Amino acid sequence: MDKNLEFADLLRLVDERSTAFRTAVAAAPSLDAPVPSCPGWTLFDLVKHLGGGDRYWAAIVGAGPADAPPAEAIAARAALEVPREREALLAWLAASTQLLLSTLRGAGPDAGCWAWWSTLQTPRTAGGVARHRVQESAVHTYDAQLAAGAPQPLPAGVALDGVEEFLFTCVATPSAWPHKPTTFDFHTAEGRTWRLTVDGDGARSTRIPAPTAATDEDADAAGASVHGTASELVLYLYDRIPAESLHVDGDAGLFDLLRAWEPEE
Repeated sequence: MDKNLEFADLLRLVDERSTAFRTAVAAAPSLDAPVPSCPGWTLFDLVKHLGGGDRYWAAIVGAGPADAPPAEAIAARAALEVPREREALLAWLAASTQLLLSTLRGAGPDAGCWAWWSTLQTPRTAGGVARHRVQESAVHTYDAQLAAGAPQPLPAGVALDGVEEFLFTCVATPSAWPHKPTTFDFHTAEGRTWRLTVDGDGARSTRIPAPTAATDEDADAAGASVHGTASELVLYLYDRIPAESLHVDGDAGLFDLLRAWEPEE
């Protein structure tokens, strides 16, 4: 977990992003508005997805350590029915988020649970779930704002943690990289940088000092690097904006290989 974001901060940010999401939904012209960043989805679908996800993860955390998600949680998500009227739908979403938050708070950050990610850099704990749900809520808030016609950058603190959380949770794996070993650098305009190393031992990331004019960057250059604000990097990693929106150095084709890679674990 990012040393700058304690468990209480993560819970607060889940709540804040859910509130911002509901504000965007309330301002949209219709629940049938298409979501450009989620092809084929309407705003109604997006609300159902986020609220259903809150309830699903509340059930998972509440079940404790397990080798698979609880059958009851899977069945409840598959059979999910939500209100069609906007005010009732927003009330349902608010209740869904509060259910997740109360479950996380009751469990505590170190409580074990099932999770789909590798434990290489993100633990399968309530703390790991909370950190990931911040990003789920933040990115889907952007989606909702886009559907409403007023997209906003992710808050800087959320986005800075989001770059690392994505690399630690969604990318880290012990599965061997099927290509020539290389590295990727992710540089934020806010001054934080991460290096992703991929080789026969898998993929893992670490923070590295941000390059400066006095740094001999060429002596340890990455195979490819991308530069942008933290918000832009998170939105790029989640396929919300194209690579062309950012500045890429090195072999840009390596990013295509990274996106196409499907590790066994």
